[in-house]
Amino acid sequence: MGPARIAAFLLLASAGPLVLRADQQPAPPATTAPAPQQPQGRGEDPDIPGAVRMAEMPWPPMHIYIRGGLKSHGPGLHDYPQFMADWSKLLTERGAIVDGGFHFPTTAELAGVNVLVMYKGDAGYMDADERATLEAFVKRGGGLVSIHDTLCGDDPQYLANLLGGAKKHGERNFSQGDMTYTFVDKASPITKDQQDFTLKDEAFFLITKPTVAPDAVHVLATVKIPQSASAGDHAGEVVPQIWTYERPFGLGLTFRSFVWMQGHTYTNFADPKIQSMLLRGIAWAAKWPPEALMEVRIPQNRGRGRGAL
Repeated sequence: MGPARIAAFLLLASAGPLVLRADQQPAPPATTAPAPQQPQGRGEDPDIPGAVRMAEMPWPPMHIYIRGGLKSHGPGLHDYPQFMADWSKLLTERGAIVDGGFHFPTTAELAGVNVLVMYKGDAGYMDADERATLEAFVKRGGGLVSIHDTLCGDDPQYLANLLGGAKKHGERNFSQGDMTYTFVDKASPITKDQQDFTLKDEAFFLITKPTVAPDAVHVLATVKIPQSASAGDHAGEVVPQIWTYERPFGLGLTFRSFVWMQGHTYTNFADPKIQSMLLRGIAWAAKWPPEALMEVRIPQNRGRGRGAL
């Protein structure tokens, strides 16, 4: 090394560490992990069907879980599997995200669900773990919808404190026949524009009332128990068949329950008056606007391409 190069080296060493300007900083190595992305919004959630993501709605999609059961009666009666098939499609066409199963939902399955719609015989039979799962769901404000004999079980008092009423399995507390609804609250958003009407189905009596917030039960419609061999002395008795129940669960959020005690005859689900009331009841229990499910938002026969259901 010549004298000139030695002098230059000594000068550089005595100047201290070399500091580069910001625009001279080297690029990070290619193996550097990318910065975390912002959480996806509901509209970008890959679990939401493509057609639902594309539907134009003034509110986010409602997440509904349908709890069904195996068919327990003859043709046209207690058709829980058919309800699962028909109403999962009907609700999806109205912009909802619909999941469901023929088993008691797990905590993971209820994550993000707004309302649990139950159409299953004797759903009041629950073990300790299932009760804990249901209580955690309503404690965070999840809604409940009970159809027909869903509210039947071995401990009606427990179920009544969640639904606003229940009935004891094994009791003769039912009667089939023609019954006329008397709507006692026609101003409710659930029974909006409803007039009294008659249908052939099954009504229940000997209803267990809640011991927690009993005044929170709001009756929407009653019937006179139809005459039948099972009705006995209860024939002609006026009994609530449609109601709502809303209360806080302990120190948790307020939850809502909507109950329709008919549904024995499956064709009644296709009655426009019943369908309208159920759609509004589901939305109300979910704490969505009552009209949230009243409009078909996803065209049928979309095909199987990208973005299809």
